[in-house]
Amino acid sequence: MRMERIGVLGLGRMGSAMARKLAASGATVTGWTRSGRTVDGVAAAPDLAALVQASDTLILSLYDDAAVTETLDALLPHDLAGRLILETSTVVPQILIDRAGAFAAKGAQVADAPVSGGPEMVAAGTCGFFLGADPEVAERAMPVLTAISPRVLHMGSLGVGMAMKTINNAMLQIYIAGLCEMLPIAKRAGISMEDALGVLISGPAGTPFLRDRMPRITGADQTVGFTLKGIQGDNEVFRRVAESYGFPSATLEIAGKGHARQIERGLGAQDPAVAIAAAYRDA
Repeated sequence: MRMERIGVLGLGRMGSAMARKLAASGATVTGWTRSGRTVDGVAAAPDLAALVQASDTLILSLYDDAAVTETLDALLPHDLAGRLILETSTVVPQILIDRAGAFAAKGAQVADAPVSGGPEMVAAGTCGFFLGADPEVAERAMPVLTAISPRVLHMGSLGVGMAMKTINNAMLQIYIAGLCEMLPIAKRAGISMEDALGVLISGPAGTPFLRDRMPRITGADQTVGFTLKGIQGDNEVFRRVAESYGFPSATLEIAGKGHARQIERGLGAQDPAVAIAAAYRDA
């Protein structure tokens, strides 16, 4: 199957990683961002109209609800006939759902495909996409998304992708909050952080997340996969999604308060692994 021409709207850490990954797969990729930022190895469109004209598929990777809302509304006046719009940002799904009819009237197809995992997982092809779309739209989206990662799960209709990301990533946030609460007990009891985490990893309380983050928790790896500030932003979105389904999450609220405390301590630009280590160290 011919790889579609792909336009990436938003070239932050995630958008840049996806644009590079798609370009490396052999796709024709063009990028555009409101700030004028460019990415090495990826062609840059001078404006949104040029990007739409150069693309069959448009991937949105933007910071927040306001940015997605503004960009979707800016797209609507353009010729979108035959285009596929993939919304991969972490935003409330109603933004796209509310505009689905308007995009259909313009001849475009839309899907929500929020990505789970940081830029390093995009680069490695190990991130995940939770796809929400009608079956025929999902079928068209699959070759584009699998060029980034084989882990693409079609969860249901439009908006359901973000519901699944909320469930998945909220559990990771809750797990981090639990570690930050429990590890100080290990410190006070005289158990080394490495020993405590080693027990967790080797038993039923261990998770792939903990195993993969161990080098960052111990400080052996100081790279940043996803920042605490970014996780805090996601936490706010996840709580709104949960509330939209009638299930406010007390555990997510607790996790969010923990993130806020760490950010106040100046750790906002750090990987969440640093917060886990800090909770033990400062007990």
